[in-house]
Amino acid sequence: MKILLTGGAGFIGSHVVRLFVNKYPHYQIFNLDKLTYAGNLQNLKDVEDAPNYTFLKGDITDQEFINNLFQEHQFDAVMHLAAESHVDRSITDPMAFVRTNVNGTCNLLHAAKELWKSDFTGKTFYHISTDEVYGSLGETGLFTEETAYDPRSPYSASKASSDHFVRAYYHTYGLPVKVSNCSNNYGPNHFPEKLIPLALNNIKNNKSVPVYGKGENIRDWLYVIDHARAIDDVFHKGKVGETYNIGGVNEWRNIDLIHLLCDIMDEKLGREQGTSRKLITFVTDRAGHDLRYAIDSSKIMKELGWAPSVTFEEGLEKTVEWYLDNEEWLNNVTSGSYQEYYKGQYTR
Repeated sequence: MKILLTGGAGFIGSHVVRLFVNKYPHYQIFNLDKLTYAGNLQNLKDVEDAPNYTFLKGDITDQEFINNLFQEHQFDAVMHLAAESHVDRSITDPMAFVRTNVNGTCNLLHAAKELWKSDFTGKTFYHISTDEVYGSLGETGLFTEETAYDPRSPYSASKASSDHFVRAYYHTYGLPVKVSNCSNNYGPNHFPEKLIPLALNNIKNNKSVPVYGKGENIRDWLYVIDHARAIDDVFHKGKVGETYNIGGVNEWRNIDLIHLLCDIMDEKLGREQGTSRKLITFVTDRAGHDLRYAIDSSKIMKELGWAPSVTFEEGLEKTVEWYLDNEEWLNNVTSGSYQEYYKGQYTR
């Protein structure tokens, strides 16, 4: 089987590539990535020479390139993870999110439809999406697969649009699609623009830790390696035309999460407990900041037998240990343009 995996040099994608390359040596894994700021081939150094792995540099927004790629390699399946994914960046440059998340997804869908024609035997187009498409919850309730879409940011609107196009190709053309919507991921290889790796890096370097508003926003947190396992399950066991919500089965207020991270960092760095909490700085809240996300993962648990392998506390400690053991990786990704982005985003 030839599988095209888009965005495989990114955070989640690299963990999926590693899992599939190692677990399924009879599959040919083609990793297509544009290598934007968040794509890093260092994430895949351990599998780059595997006989069943091929890296392809390219842009999913280039329709001619995508069409030619599908014709050249005759892919049997697509696992689509490539996306612009940071809400703050979507507020600054929404059109970049439309180009990649909407137009790029449509290019892949069309190329798959044209290659496979009407013979969909053994074919799969698996689209990996986010729980942010559902909007914001109040103090109670959970997102289910039947929750109506209510995106609130340019990022979530672009992902919602891509989800709709995937389902439209299923209903209109019979394209064999599967969709999953996940909660916030964390773990190794995460580019430090998101809450946990950004805070971890700042604590390590005794810099202020920015927290939006009062830190009262609530998120469900999913360990990235558990997410890769869930993607494996959906790809192999999920039903065509179905959607699966994937969450970590926990909820944390941002400020409580940061307090826990500070305490773990104090322990790992040999600092007096409470030292890192002094670095917390509350900053102006993000425009349209959704209050609470929480996912009901019961469908994937009951139907596919998936479950998280770690508690959030266990996963966060593993994450801290990885970053402290991989300082060279962290230093490389936080040089240059990252510094300019950080100054513009958090020092206003």
